[in-house]
This record gives sequence, structure tokens and C-alpha cells, in this order.
Amino acid sequence: MMTSSCPASASWLTCAVTTTQCRVTSSLCLTVVVFTLSILASLTLNEKVGEKLFDAKNIYQTFQLVFNIIVNGDGTLTRKYSVDLLVDLLKNPKIADYLTRYEHFSACVSQVLGLLQSKDPDSAAKVLELLLAMCSVSGLRSLLCEVVFRPAGPKLRAAGRRQGAGPDGGIALVQWLSSPVEGAESCSLQALQLLNELLEETLAAETLSDFVLSFIEMLLPVVLALLKGPDPARGDAHLKKFCHRIIHVTSLLLILCTEDSTRSLVSRQVSAQLCLSQVETLLSCCLNSPLTRLPHGSDNYLSQVCAEALLKSLELMSKLRQQVKDMETSFYRMLQDQRIVTPLSLALTSHHRERVQTGLSLLFEATPLPDFPLFILGESIAANNAYRQRESELSVKRVAVQEVLPPGILDSSSGSSKSVHSLADKIQTGLELQDHAKNSHVSEIIDVYEQKLSVFASKESGLQGLLEAKALALSKADRLIAQYRFQQAQAEAEACKLGFLLKEAERRCEDLQVELSNQEQEMERSMADMEELLQHNARLQRDSEEHQALKGAYNTLLNRFNESERLFKELQTSHNSLTKQNDALRKNHEKIVSVLAEREEEIKSLNSDLKQKNSDIAGLRSELHSTEEKVKAKDQERRDLEETVDVLRKELNKTEQARKDASIKASSLELQKSQLESKLKQKEDELNKHSAMISMIHSLSSGKMKSDVNLSL
Repeated sequence: MMTSSCPASASWLTCAVTTTQCRVTSSLCLTVVVFTLSILASLTLNEKVGEKLFDAKNIYQTFQLVFNIIVNGDGTLTRKYSVDLLVDLLKNPKIADYLTRYEHFSACVSQVLGLLQSKDPDSAAKVLELLLAMCSVSGLRSLLCEVVFRPAGPKLRAAGRRQGAGPDGGIALVQWLSSPVEGAESCSLQALQLLNELLEETLAAETLSDFVLSFIEMLLPVVLALLKGPDPARGDAHLKKFCHRIIHVTSLLLILCTEDSTRSLVSRQVSAQLCLSQVETLLSCCLNSPLTRLPHGSDNYLSQVCAEALLKSLELMSKLRQQVKDMETSFYRMLQDQRIVTPLSLALTSHHRERVQTGLSLLFEATPLPDFPLFILGESIAANNAYRQRESELSVKRVAVQEVLPPGILDSSSGSSKSVHSLADKIQTGLELQDHAKNSHVSEIIDVYEQKLSVFASKESGLQGLLEAKALALSKADRLIAQYRFQQAQAEAEACKLGFLLKEAERRCEDLQVELSNQEQEMERSMADMEELLQHNARLQRDSEEHQALKGAYNTLLNRFNESERLFKELQTSHNSLTKQNDALRKNHEKIVSVLAEREEEIKSLNSDLKQKNSDIAGLRSELHSTEEKVKAKDQERRDLEETVDVLRKELNKTEQARKDASIKASSLELQKSQLESKLKQKEDELNKHSAMISMIHSLSSGKMKSDVNLSL
């Protein structure tokens, strides 16, 4: 049935979309248009009807329609649905390829970037979501880089002011990084992620433009300002957001460190003290956060996020240790700190490839250090592996118990304290287990439920918060349901309106068919008139060509006349100058004749001098021979000096290796110094206590002696 009605339905849908596009500018409910396109895409995108509806002829009109709704939409909800529609369309490879060949893509993206100048975080979040979705398409990623990192010329800036466009895309992204607008934390993270994608694509090119380098130089102070420490009083949620921000910022800095030109910019902005304080803050966060592991896939847990942010910061220190002063010593010092063991072991036992590779690279740097706690790291990795093995065994036991126990006992894993206490009573008595699990091992079941009891006791405090969050979510869901019902009623009303408009359009089409036949007759009469007009037009065209030819000949003659007049003036000035030069030469000739007579006498004296010089040349040749022998001796000395320079270069390499070893020893000595200072402070405290005790004993003994003297007297 679908196959037989495909052409008719496709033509009807195409007509409906075309009619909707014509009425977009005058319609007040753009949401209905977006809903219609979303329904069409979801129902027909992977069918034959969708291939006809979203083919090369219609898809560019659809792109223009969606971009117009995104840019000119009068509400956040309409823009949200439009962005969701375009993101869903980009998931289709064929439509994504069509968008890469869309000729107005750069202009549309520029207008979308202009929406980032608004202060609405919801609209900005949807725009950034759309740009991130475009970055997932390889063909669109390079085009997006050209739009964002393209400086606007004077004409483009003037046109942008007339059309109400926003500032340059890169500057708008930088503004959202540190926006003071409330609720813009997600926009900041999205902007960081988008800049990571775009800069990674831009730095992969062969050459970098001056605009990109200036943009990076402007971006670095804003990014580094995001590294300020968290507020511990705001709780774990704020700490988790802080760690996520650190991960994105350090990832951006690591991308900039892949090229020499951008690495030099980063090294001028980043200091060793900043990185050291950042690592210290993250280490304290890792130690204060719970390190219990959640099931596989729970990577957003606080300890995991803190560990990832810490390893990213250490990797940045490793990249900049040769360019930043004191960075190498600080890097080696932090690698020898025992607190680094826990996040490093979590990275090495992680399921993520990037974390494991980062942990291995840091371990490779830390292993040669003298005070690196390698034994403690091995114990931590073994403990993590044992915990994972224990979890797998307990999961197998839970499955076995669930197969044996009745549903009444299995319902006790809901988390309520009442079920936990009743289950504990049943385990103590053993009656329920003996009735229903005669063939199972009671000890294994007790181990399983002991583990469950400990888990329930630890999660009981968190369940109350979850219940409150669920109640809040339910209230929000009620509001969303009411909003959805209102929108559904509005959509039904708009659908009825569209049906009425469709019937009106069909009636209008019949009237137009009658008018079309009348117009065809008029067109035949017009064709005869048009032929006469064409003949008259041809005659006028010939006259115009002759006029243009005569005009060109006149311009040519005028140019030649102007050129001849200019040459005449130049020749006249040159004639005057030559006349003056001739007079001067006549006077000079008379002087030269007198000078020649004097020169002949000088030539005679020079001939006698020449004979004397020939005799001197013979003596100089003998001296030249002796000088050549000296040059050969100097060449031999130069070769000896080159051999000496090679020996000195080898000694210089040895000295450089010794310098690196000395820096490593210096970092270890600083660590030992801090430990010895703490021990010295403890000894001073003990010495003060002992001195106080000795003074008290002396005072007591002196008082006792005086009392004895009084008694004897």
C-alpha cells in the first residue's frame, strides 16, 4: 500500500512543504512547521518516500527553511526544536553530505553564530549543541573552522551591521567562556569543547594564519582565568563542575602544545606556580572525595573526575617543562609525592584507553625517580584489581541467590530500612532460607546479604536526597505534561487550520486551471507581438553596436592625441636641457686640452716609476711563496682545532645529562627538605616540652629544699 501511493504522497508532501515555506514569514506559529518537518523526517527519512522528499532538489530548500527558523525564531522553544531537527538530519550520512555542498552554509553559520551575542543561556546552549553536532561531520568541521576563524572585512562588517548580525564567531565563544550570566555553566563547558574541536582541526593544517595566532593569544588569559580554585563550602556538585572545567581547559592547552608557535604562546602565559597550585588543589580534592568504585560506566563519579583532571594537569606540566622556568623541578617533585598513587592507579586500571595511555606516560617519567612510591602504587593497583574480582564474584553469587530465593525476599533489595531489618531477622533465624533454599550453601547466601546490608547502610543516607530529587522531578514532569497537552491542543488546531488551507488551495488550483487556459490564448497573441518586438530589438541592437564601435574609436584617437601632446612637452624640455649641456661641454673641452698637456708630463714620470715597481714585484713574489707555506701550516692547526671542538661537544652532552640528573636530585632533595623541616619542627616542639618540664622540676626541687631548711631550723 505504501509503494502504490508513494508518488502521490510525495507530491502532496512536497506541495505542503512548499506552501509552508511560502507562509513562514507571515505565520505566527513556527513551532508547527518544525513539528511537521520532524514528523516527516522521522516517518519517511529511511523510506523511499523520504528519498524523494529529501532529495537534492528539496533538501537545500529545507536547509534554508530550518536555518531561517533558527535565526528568526521568536522563542527559545521554537529554536530548540529546530536545532533538534537539524541534529537529527545530520545523523543521516547522505543529508550530511548534502549540507557540506550547500553553497550558503557559511552565511547561515555566520548568522547562527550571531545568536551567541544574546544573554539567554538556553538559546546559546542549543546553538553550541548544533555547532558540536556539525563538528562530528568531517566535511563540515573544516568549513566551520573557516567561518569561526575568518576575520570580517570592512564590507562584511558593514553588511553585518545592516542585517543585525553578531560579532565574530570566535569572540562570541570567548565571551561565553567566562559569562557572568546565571546558569551559563553548561554553555561554558560546551564552548570549551567546541574550541577544542575547532583548534584541533585548525592546528592540523600546514600553516597557521596570523588571525588564528592573535585569537589564541587573546583566548589564553580567559582560559587560564577559569583555573581558579573551587569553593569547598558549595558541596560535591560544585567540585564536580570544577573538575570537568579543568579537564576541558587542560585538554585545550594540550592541543595548543602540539605546535611550536602556539606552545611558545602557552609557555609565556602559564607559570610553574600556577600548575603546582592546581595540582595541589586537585590532590586535596582526590583525598577528600570518596574513593569507592561504582559499577562499570559510572565515570562521572567524583573521584574518577578528580583523577582525570589531575593527570591532565601533570601531562600539561610534562609538555611545558622545557619551556617554563622551574616547571621541570616542580613536575618531578609532584611525581615523587605519595598522594599521586591513588589517581595514577585509578587511571592504570581504567576502562578508557586515553586514561590508561596518560597514566603509562606519567609512569614512564616517574619510574627513574629515586623517591617514587612504586611499591605503594603496585599495592594500590592490586587492591583495585582484587576489588573488581570480588565484585564479579559477588555478582555471580547474587544471580545464584536470585534463582533460589522467592520473589518476597528478592524485593528486600529495594533499599528501604524496613526491608533491610526484616531480611536481617530472616537470616538470623535461618528458617526462611531453610524452607526455600535447601539445596544452596547458607554461608554463601549470608556473605551475599552481608555485602548487601553494608551497601544498603551506606546508601540509606543518599536515598533521602534522591527521593527529594525525584519529588522535584515529578513536579517538573507535571508542568511539562501540562505544557505538552497545551502544545498538543495548539498543534491540533494548527493541523485543522492547515487542512482547511489545503482544501482552499485545491479549490484555488481549479480556478487557476481555468485562468491558465485563458492565459494560454493570450500567450499565443502575445507571441506574435513578441516576434515583432524581437525584430525591432535586433535593429536597435545593431545600431547600439555601431554606436559602441564609434565611441571606442573616438576614445582611442583621444588617448593618442593626449599621449602625443605629452611626448611633445617631454621632447621640448629635453631639447632645452641638451642645449645647456652642449655649452657646458664646450667650456670643459678647452679645460681638458690644457689638462692633457700636463698629463703627458706626468706619464713620463710614471714610466720611470713603473720600472721601479717591476723590481719591487719580483721581491713580493718571493714573499708570497713564503706566505703560502705559512697558510698551509695554519690549515693544519685549524683541523686540529676542529677535532678538539668535537671532543668538547661530547663533553657538553655529558654535562647536559648531568644537569638533568642534578635537577632530579634537586627535586628529591626539596622533598626530603620538606620532610626534614616537618621532623625538625616536631623535635623543636618536643624540646620545648622537655625544657618546660625541666624548669618545672627545678622550681619544685628548689621549693622543697627551702622547706627542708626551715624544718631543720
